[in-house]
Amino acid sequence: MSLSLAIALAIAAPVSYASDQNIDKVNGSITVNDGESYGKLETVNGSIHIGANAQAESAETVNGSIRVGARSRTGELATVNGGIRVATAVQVNGSLETVNGEIFVDRGGRVGGDIETVNGAIGLIGTEVNGRIDTVNGDLTVGADSHVTGGIHYPKPDPKWFGVSRKPPRVVIGPNARVDGPLVFERPVTLYVHSSARTGAITGATAQRYSTPVPPSP
Repeated sequence: MSLSLAIALAIAAPVSYASDQNIDKVNGSITVNDGESYGKLETVNGSIHIGANAQAESAETVNGSIRVGARSRTGELATVNGGIRVATAVQVNGSLETVNGEIFVDRGGRVGGDIETVNGAIGLIGTEVNGRIDTVNGDLTVGADSHVTGGIHYPKPDPKWFGVSRKPPRVVIGPNARVDGPLVFERPVTLYVHSSARTGAITGATAQRYSTPVPPSP
């Protein structure tokens, strides 16, 4: 698992954007209005909001959240202290990375790379992920009709890390969801797998099967 405070902005796949205009700030948020196109969006202390039907080559912040509106196209999205929220039918041609923050991708989303976080939940609904999911402390929901090609990995927490939760993360593989790669758990988790879901080999956890629309309460 590779997570660094110095977040790389390399794009996972070549994408054609209508504008190569970049925005680079130290303090302040960045807003891309609906339908607009930009290149790289970078700030240190501020959030980034990309509107609907918009395009951006990539978006990076250190202290702030990232939000992407419906039907937009972006490259890699990365933040250190903040969440990432992606609306419906968004194409992300790269990875999603955060250290301290949640990640959510709504129905119809396509992520071309990995999804990585340390402290923060991950939620997917009807989403295609062409990579692996890596997290340490966060709950994970691979929701209904989602497809993850590269598997799931929970590494053993490093005692030097701050904020490591002692409570086992809750992992849910929902109705008609599919995880092609292996599910490797190097720390205790509570794993629920729907009866209609398909997964690769599971190591380090025992799947609890369920057939209701939502998994049992903790």
